[in-house]
Amino acid sequence: MQDKLLCTPSQMTEAEFVEHFKDLYEHSAWVAQAVYATGLTAHHDQRSVLQALFADVMLGADQQRQLALINAHPDLAGKAAVAGELTAASTSEQAGAGIHACTAEEFAEFTRLNNAYKNKFGFPFIKAVKGSNRHQILAAFRTRIEHSVEQEFKQALAEINKIAGFRLADM
Repeated sequence: MQDKLLCTPSQMTEAEFVEHFKDLYEHSAWVAQAVYATGLTAHHDQRSVLQALFADVMLGADQQRQLALINAHPDLAGKAAVAGELTAASTSEQAGAGIHACTAEEFAEFTRLNNAYKNKFGFPFIKAVKGSNRHQILAAFRTRIEHSVEQEFKQALAEINKIAGFRLADM
């Protein structure tokens, strides 16, 4: 992967920057706004540097804002996916992992695990699914549902940063 971006963030206006990067974090343009507010230099025109800044800004947000970001994510193989209501990025990511090809039994397990996970943790299961298949995702689900709320909150944020990294690499 090249470290060069196809745009020059340091030369963008705030409106241009936010419009371009608003979808890195699911329905959370505030992350791009906060990144822009840090003051971008030519150094931030490198993908890896910009990605690290995005990750740091998101991890530095207050817990309420982070929880809202986690809750902005759809369930894997959930109702929004079935109804075609996901963002384009989420649709592509879930399809790439083969979630759309679930058997009836797998879909039922996703539904059961999604519900159990949200009941236990109070937020949806987040996994950067790129490079995974539905069997690996279900295995991660089964393992992570045994974690503590603190472990899963931290894991969800790490997964969200991985998702943002994949999305930035595709830009």
